[in-house]
Amino acid sequence: MSRFFQWLDRNSDTGVFLLRLFVGFRLLEGVFDNILSWQRMLEFSDFLDKSGFPFPLFCAVLSVYAQAIAGLMIILGWQIRYAAMLMIINFAVALIMVHWGQSLEAMTVPFLLLFVFMLFLFQGAGSITVSSLSEKNR
Repeated sequence: MSRFFQWLDRNSDTGVFLLRLFVGFRLLEGVFDNILSWQRMLEFSDFLDKSGFPFPLFCAVLSVYAQAIAGLMIILGWQIRYAAMLMIINFAVALIMVHWGQSLEAMTVPFLLLFVFMLFLFQGAGSITVSSLSEKNR
């Protein structure tokens, strides 16, 4: 078992990479319909309006495109700490404005994402990034 754990230690960046892929693609999947359909963006704006957001259409567009851009940055491992900070703000606002007072179960996914972004903020992207791949090809 010791060898297995040593192998895991040597390849710990693979775990960060897999988490980045999952979270990045999940962010993109979550906003893709809003990007492709203005009607869906307006529905999201209405939801934000009912949740008490000022300037709900502006907030909807800002949140959707912030998540899309951050998702791409996280997948690529490019400037991940900036993407993480952006998503920490986004999900902290969502927790306070939308999810506060809900059951712990209902708040689990936004809290989980918030803590994953905190991990990315502290940990960084790891060694498997677009930048590292392009450097290997030089």
